[in-house]
Formats: sequence, C-alpha cells, structure tokens
Amino acid sequence: MERRRRSIRLPDYDYGEVGAYFVTICTQGRALFLDDPLVRAAAERCWLELPDHFPKVELDAWVIMPNHLHGILVIDDDTSESGGRGVQLNAPTSGRSLDNSHSRMSPVLGSLGVIIRTYKGVVTRKCRKAGLDYFGWQRNYYEHIVRNEQERDRIREYIQNNPFNWDQDEYNPAIGTSAADARRRA
Repeated sequence: MERRRRSIRLPDYDYGEVGAYFVTICTQGRALFLDDPLVRAAAERCWLELPDHFPKVELDAWVIMPNHLHGILVIDDDTSESGGRGVQLNAPTSGRSLDNSHSRMSPVLGSLGVIIRTYKGVVTRKCRKAGLDYFGWQRNYYEHIVRNEQERDRIREYIQNNPFNWDQDEYNPAIGTSAADARRRA
C-alpha cells in the first residue's frame, strides 16, 4: 500500500509566482539548535546569501530564534535569470518533455520549495562539516502567501517582536511542559 504525505501547500498554486511569502522553518523536534553560535552563524550566513543563489529572491524582515526561523521572502519578476522557467532537476520543460511525469512533479527552479530545500540543505551540510552532527531541521516548513502590504506590515511587526515574545513561547524550555499542555487543552 502506497502511503502519501498530506501536502500543506495550496493545491494548484504556483509557488514560483511573483509575490511575498512568510515562511517558518523549525529545527528537528523544536530543539534549541539555533542557540549554538556556530549553527546560528551558518543559518544566518546562508539566509543572507539566498539572493546570491536565487537572483529573483529578495529578503524582507527575518529573525532567527533558538528553534526556528521566520522570514519574508519576495520572489521578484526577473525573467533575465534563465530566459524561462525550467524545473530544478529535469530541464528542459518544453515540447514532449512536458509529457514526462517526472517533469510535471519536479520542483520548479526558483520556486519557494526549491529555495527552502536548498537553504536547509546548505545549513545542514555546513553544520555537519563543522562536526555539529546533532543538527537537523524539521521536515517541511510553514508558509503563508502575503496578500497585501497591510498584511506584510503586520507580519514584519510579528517577526520584529518575536524575540521579545520568546519568554511566552510554548517551546521555550523555561516555560515548561505544563504551561504548553495547559494551552493545548484550552
């Protein structure tokens, strides 16, 4: 029996579409790996380098917390990058190759999924190379399509205030599991 993972993405939405995306990437088990200065430095450096590797990407507000990262990524309309849109692994995507089921399901070059997958992979490789074998990311990531400037401003404020709210975060070990359990039961 084939087991399929439930996607948390909008069906039929093109995540390579021009626009702003609010993403949250969590560490494995929400462990406080990003408190380690070496891990944090790798995560920060790789985030800042995203536009170097993905010319259509602009960084907006972002913050690295002890167990997650919040950021707004903007995919811009720079069509000069490749002259068209291919897929990450199976280019070209014109003509008969579009009939190939692998081409249809492959992540699109420059799409949000490819950007996040690349980011997580590079941070993980840098950590492993530095001997930080314990480091890992949670599978997948959370995203929200930013619909207008007012929403983007609210998300920017949330990101900016996130470090100040860490004392109330249910995954902060200083709070303890009883407070988190009480919130879940409420």
